[in-house]
Amino acid sequence: QVQLVESGGGLVQAGDSLRLSCAASGRTFSSYTMGWFRQAPGKEREFVAAISRSGIIYYADSVKGRFTISRDNAKNTVYLQMNRLKPEDTAVYYCAAVLGPLDRTRYAYDYWGQGTQVTVSS
Repeated sequence: QVQLVESGGGLVQAGDSLRLSCAASGRTFSSYTMGWFRQAPGKEREFVAAISRSGIIYYADSVKGRFTISRDNAKNTVYLQMNRLKPEDTAVYYCAAVLGPLDRTRYAYDYWGQGTQVTVSS
């Protein structure tokens, strides 16, 4: 079992930056592929970024070049650095984990956090 707790969301203006954190419980964090997803009101939950246990990274096209995912296995934490934020980045951001290969689909992930709200004003 893995428990995930996100933090770092907030209200910012377009062009600002935020760093989200996701703290995981358990002693096998380094074995998990970690992902970030987001869900805007009235929309489906969508893939943002993911990092495998070996450090391979995928990004959604909409965030490539602006967002950076990283992990610190010593701290059982995965991060999402978000730069040059846009109003369309407004959503609840979720951290997810799976004991498996890198995947962009939300159905592949077994564990989810409660989410953290990111609101970007224009």
